[in-house]
Amino acid sequence: MVQRFIVLSLALACGATVQAADQPAAAKADAAKGRQVAAQICAACHNPDGNSPVAANPKLAGQHADYLYKQLRNFKAEGGKPAERNSPVMGGMVAAITDQDMKNVAAFYASQTQKAEQAKAQAIEAAQKLYRAGDAARGLPACAACHGPAGAGIPAQYPRIGGQFSEYTEAQLKAFRTGERANDPNRMMRAVAAKMSDAEIKAVADYVAGLR
Repeated sequence: MVQRFIVLSLALACGATVQAADQPAAAKADAAKGRQVAAQICAACHNPDGNSPVAANPKLAGQHADYLYKQLRNFKAEGGKPAERNSPVMGGMVAAITDQDMKNVAAFYASQTQKAEQAKAQAIEAAQKLYRAGDAARGLPACAACHGPAGAGIPAQYPRIGGQFSEYTEAQLKAFRTGERANDPNRMMRAVAAKMSDAEIKAVADYVAGLR
């Protein structure tokens, strides 16, 4: 019962805070124009179809357009204010593109098919329970409460994490834990990652890579 309460409470809290914080992509986004922009700016690191060739660069194929748009916006410094998500590389990439370009690129990559990774066998038993049920004793919610049992996420609220490079997911969780990455609404991911050990982060990241 305690576990169920934590999961339901997190899901309700997440929905309330993220909807208020995120700015979903407009319905008029043009994926065809997004393909052109992506070919010029994004393809070198993320591949033309969004299935990145190296783990340091996340897979964008099949990611929710709303989430991609938000991240692109967060990488851009505007009005003399620093970017919400600090990355010299991505900051430079988005500096010259318009808001509509971002929406178009997000729509294009969302329309592509992700090539999923494989879970590492040693991670499945260690991480499956944590991903599905969390740890009530530590107040650690289940990842599945927001990202779904298959890691598909929820459009406009939570990103797709299933099939992502384990190395990338591990790096992002650690960045949330240290506060290096701080563009999560209401400190949601920072609070979760702060309760996870290095071993747990690695195990969950390895497990998530095989979800589809």
